[in-house]
Amino acid sequence: MNWQRRLFELMQPQRGRMLAALGLSLLASTAGIGLMAVSGHFIASMALVGAGAAAINYYTPAALVRLFAILRTGGRYAERLCGHDATLSILARLRGWLFGRLIPLAPAALAEQRGAQLLSRLRADIDTLEQSYLGLWLPSAVAACSALVVLVVAACWSGWFALLLMPLLLFAGAWLPWRLQASHADDAAQIDRDAEALRAAWADALAGRAELTMWGAEDAFDARMEQLTAQREAARARTQRGLARADAMLAACSGIALSVALLIGVLAMQQRHLDGPGLALLAMLAMAAFEPLLPLPLAWSRLAAIKAAAQRVFELADRAPVVLDPATPVAMPQATDLHLREVWMRHAQHGEWALRGLNLDLTAGTHLALVGASGAGKSSLAQLLGRLYPYQGSVTLGGTALDQLGADDVRARLAIVEQAPYLFDASLRDNLRIAAPDADDATLLRVLAVAQLDEFLRELPNGLDTWVGANGVNLSGGEARRLAIARALLVDAPVLVLDEPSEGLDALTTAALYKSLAVETRGRSVLLITHRLGGIAALVDEVAVIEQGRIVARRTVEGFAAQTTDSLRDAG
Repeated sequence: MNWQRRLFELMQPQRGRMLAALGLSLLASTAGIGLMAVSGHFIASMALVGAGAAAINYYTPAALVRLFAILRTGGRYAERLCGHDATLSILARLRGWLFGRLIPLAPAALAEQRGAQLLSRLRADIDTLEQSYLGLWLPSAVAACSALVVLVVAACWSGWFALLLMPLLLFAGAWLPWRLQASHADDAAQIDRDAEALRAAWADALAGRAELTMWGAEDAFDARMEQLTAQREAARARTQRGLARADAMLAACSGIALSVALLIGVLAMQQRHLDGPGLALLAMLAMAAFEPLLPLPLAWSRLAAIKAAAQRVFELADRAPVVLDPATPVAMPQATDLHLREVWMRHAQHGEWALRGLNLDLTAGTHLALVGASGAGKSSLAQLLGRLYPYQGSVTLGGTALDQLGADDVRARLAIVEQAPYLFDASLRDNLRIAAPDADDATLLRVLAVAQLDEFLRELPNGLDTWVGANGVNLSGGEARRLAIARALLVDAPVLVLDEPSEGLDALTTAALYKSLAVETRGRSVLLITHRLGGIAALVDEVAVIEQGRIVARRTVEGFAAQTTDSLRDAG
């Protein structure tokens, strides 16, 4: 299935508005042509009356002039309303459709996609596809229909004129736009590539602005941006010159058509097949016939960009999810024991293994700390439990294989706080109520107190209505992580997974957080993933050590502390 057909299918819900906009645009276009032609005929007739050469019916052409003027103005206004309403609805549908296709893919099937690329697909490419109807298909259809109407009317007055006008219309309305887009396809591709590279560079610069400043790389970044901008503007200038030439050739075609109309009209007048007003009508019709063709060079210059955007969007949307829900999920078991046997997992299909034959048990009510160096596989285990990546081996929850359970059901039982939790550009209250939409303020304040954010909240003038900014930009790293912990507590899941919850916190705050969590999670399972050992004895009973994706040791927290002390003594 080609991209045009798929795009049309996605636009089907707006088919009625699209057809209405097409009809209104065609009405306005033909009314404009009729206004020019009838006005020429009317003015010439009135001139003859003034010279005393004839008498005419004044009322009919005057009424037609008024009718065409009203239809042209009203039709254009109504077409703008209807067409833009359809286009904005299409835009909303396309963006929602693509986002819905991306959700099952993240993150495993999108591992090689950068955030800037995904944003470009969702925003820039969908915005480009928005132009397909209003900027390309609509003016092309209106031009074709208007040209057909002009040829029919011209044939009624002069068959020779219609016959000679046809190749001019085909040249100006078909060959010229096609030739323009074909000759500047490389420039359109260059503009498209440079625009995406600029978006990616700006996203990287905003995310790493501190590193750019630290390493003194601002000049190199500026030079790269100037190079990309210069390339894009050079390609855009070449395209604009092509458009200018196309406009000049359209004007030349209009002039040739006018000359042809005058020549044929004069010859017809000599043979008394045409009168003076008829000659004026043909001349004005020849000029007006090219007005609907004027948008075509610009419209067709968008074709390459629209096609490229459609292919990128459909390629991304057609990807198969790596982690699939079972066709018929098994009922969620009551038990919450977690058992992992010979589990292997990696983040990319041909990447390195993050987990290598891992074995781990987390019985109901157990508080276990998983410790290890960076890259040992701690966070990978949390991602596996959240059903974000595929795995090999056996993972069971309550005796039922994890891949036989619905992903949403699993996440309702396992509340996972990621190492870098995402916060929405909303208030504290809104970010918390994502987990529990019906939670009242008293409940929100209680979980914030457990997360050691009660004093922080009291210092805020707007309290729970404080805006956190995009991804928690108005909060520190420790505050954002604790807000995510409070949100996870609202889920009231029997298993709580905490990935580096003490990162960015001082020792006193960490100790207080672990003590309050120990009370709050009594009777629930806790998997604490950390490389900071300070204060963990307040929350966990056992410690498991992971190295290179395998559990290499598991001891009570007291035994682990004693072994760590002996190791330090031996090293000293």
